[in-house]
Amino acid sequence: MWKIAIGFVVFSALSLFVILQAGDKVDMSGEKHGGDVQHEPAK
Repeated sequence: MWKIAIGFVVFSALSLFVILQAGDKVDMSGEKHGGDVQHEPAK
């Protein structure tokens, strides 16, 4: 059981490190429904 807890902590720390290093390159705000959404034109 303690191995699962250690693995979770390590995975969480690694994920947080990667997200923080990405900076503004990663958009974590979810779906966009405003005017700033860029859609490809229909073919």
